[in-house]
Amino acid sequence: MNTALNPRLLRPEDVNPNWRWDRHIPAPGHMAVDFERRVDHDRLRRYRLSRAREALKNSECGALLLFDVNNIRYISGTKIGEWERDKLCRFALLMGDEEPIVWDFGSAAVHHRLYCDWLDPERCRAGMLGMRGTVPPAVGLMKNHAEEVMGLLKAAGVSDMPVGVDYAETAMFFELQKAGMTIVDGQQVMLDAREIKNIDEIMLLNQAAAMVDGVYHMIHEELKPGVRESDIVALSNKMLYEMGSDDVEAINAISGERCSPHPHNFTDRLIRPGDQAFFDILQSYQGYRTCYYRTFNVGTATPDQNDAYVKCRQWLDHAISLIKPGVSTDTVAAVWPKAEEFGFPNEMAAFGLQFGHGLGLALHERPIISRLVSFDDPMEIKTGMVFALETFCPAKDGYSAARIEEEVIVTDTGCQVISLFPAQDLPIANRY
Repeated sequence: MNTALNPRLLRPEDVNPNWRWDRHIPAPGHMAVDFERRVDHDRLRRYRLSRAREALKNSECGALLLFDVNNIRYISGTKIGEWERDKLCRFALLMGDEEPIVWDFGSAAVHHRLYCDWLDPERCRAGMLGMRGTVPPAVGLMKNHAEEVMGLLKAAGVSDMPVGVDYAETAMFFELQKAGMTIVDGQQVMLDAREIKNIDEIMLLNQAAAMVDGVYHMIHEELKPGVRESDIVALSNKMLYEMGSDDVEAINAISGERCSPHPHNFTDRLIRPGDQAFFDILQSYQGYRTCYYRTFNVGTATPDQNDAYVKCRQWLDHAISLIKPGVSTDTVAAVWPKAEEFGFPNEMAAFGLQFGHGLGLALHERPIISRLVSFDDPMEIKTGMVFALETFCPAKDGYSAARIEEEVIVTDTGCQVISLFPAQDLPIANRY
């Protein structure tokens, strides 16, 4: 094992998420170079593993058994393709100060031994649980792995402590319990770890946002009568993958009479003159995700459409003005309108329309900001958090609507917006 890359060997800069906040966060491009300090992946891996270890120590758990691919990547720096996301076939174990153990799909474990020199090769193991039940539990794969994990817990001296599990197949939970483990919620432990980003994570999130800046410039040029919502989605996917995206999770494209209520999807609807249209681009760069809405009008805009945009922008700007360390999420949620004030019967029905959520390896991390949950369970906003704030305002015409979203990094005195496509005023695409 290359001790120079050992994640245990932390340096002072590894645990400091701060940046010189008087300077803009870099969006440095895709290549490593010798003449600039860009993303340091060794530092990134050391930082993430140290955060997970600290969160584990602060919990009741003796170990974390992880099936969520975002958590596996966070502690091990391994990833085997976007197809993994819903297979529930990979898992990892973290016990105290020991190195993580990763069970991976077939030959991927062999690949890790060859190319992931920050990992102990003896802790890269082949594993197979059943791929969402397609191999029945009766075959015994889950039972064998559960007993294997229990043996490792005993060897580490933590078998009498609870094991934090993020999520797994129901049958796997049963097998873990049969093997003698006390299972508790490990996802909360990992979310504690992941809420504060270091400078490398922040740069990757900023690079991802910069890619979306470019896509919105393209949409501004291409949004015209006769183009379909699905055409914009196709062009956006192509451009994002050409720029280096590793996963275009979804692109919402909503126009015209589909704008209100917000359907959260796209269709083959034809764009027409005067449409209000909004888009959300959810993609990742080296695992780090974007959630970034913009609204446009096509050719021209009515007073009702412009009024909706102005109000949507005001709600968003008010929230952004409050973001700084020490502010609680209920303070931010309180400045947004109640559900009944913009046409919804209650906060559950309006959830996600006036909304804030953390960004990282997952689309939704901490903090969550919403009138539905933040008053009952407020969270402190901290330096190094990265999250998105999004607002929605239906127009008085009964079908148009504005939807705007900004991604922000919490600095030591406030926040820095990293979603930079101009949106202070309603953009008019191909103005008549």
